[in-house]
Amino acid sequence: MACILNVRSLKQHDRNRAVTGKGKAMSCRIDREVGKDGVVVLLISGKLTAECVDLLGSSLRQETGAVAFDLKNVSLVDRPAVQLLALAEYNGTELRNCPKYVREWVRRERADMG
Repeated sequence: MACILNVRSLKQHDRNRAVTGKGKAMSCRIDREVGKDGVVVLLISGKLTAECVDLLGSSLRQETGAVAFDLKNVSLVDRPAVQLLALAEYNGTELRNCPKYVREWVRRERADMG
């Protein structure tokens, strides 16, 4: 399994960075887009599991402005991923197109955070 990060940005050095595992099936993909409003949207697709949490967290930490996660194409999440989503939302990251079961799980994780 591998996670792929495809970055689309105005900055040339940011274009098409990828993290992959040779010969391994993709578990998640993260595409970066900047909206007209300046919000960076990280479009996540596939299986968002513990394997991708470090990459997603690293991607989030690199951003300096408003960030949103678009979860429209996420097919599966695990607890470490939901914990990251809950923490990110708590810190101001917007969760867009969040499946209902993920939204409920994030809500419960946030309640457990205190």
